[in-house]
Amino acid sequence: MWQSYLNGLLMAAGLIIAIGAQNAFVLAQSLRREHHLPVAALCVLCDALLVSAGVFGLATLLAQNPLLLAIARWGGVAFLLWYGVQALRRAISPSVLDQSADAGPRSRRAVLLAALAVTLLNPHVYLDTVLLIGSLGAQQTVPGAYALGAASASLVWFFALALGAAWLAPWLARPATWRLLDLAVAMMMFGMAAQLVNGI
Repeated sequence: MWQSYLNGLLMAAGLIIAIGAQNAFVLAQSLRREHHLPVAALCVLCDALLVSAGVFGLATLLAQNPLLLAIARWGGVAFLLWYGVQALRRAISPSVLDQSADAGPRSRRAVLLAALAVTLLNPHVYLDTVLLIGSLGAQQTVPGAYALGAASASLVWFFALALGAAWLAPWLARPATWRLLDLAVAMMMFGMAAQLVNGI
């Protein structure tokens, strides 16, 4: 059970820590102290629902079709290796997180709708949470523990951004920080790929 939980935690952490629109939005709202906690909670909820849909929906499908299971495993290996290489490339040419924010306060409803748009209209969120995390979770010995681990990574990361924005912003603005994070992400992705290969 704990191995499945740890796998979910590390996989989700490697995917959500990378610079992206969702992270930039949460950080910007946190820096402005504008409904930042509801935004973080919404992002965590969306991630948990999408991961659960992928894990438990694909678990049943894969269990009934060994060919699909093999395709999911090898496809997962290929994607993990590709993602790890991309992280290494970002580490060579690190970026900074855009902390810019629009002027003027917005209502909670407007902010939450914007957060939903940033989260659900991004095609990568479905590739990452439903397909990749879901297909890997469906192959775990305890898929529920894996899903919980993935949700835990999302919970820790988004609330760290929301609650620690003032302290995290200067740190996250440094290219060297993202270089180290991307190197760690690459190692996680390569490690998970090796684990999938050994499990085939």
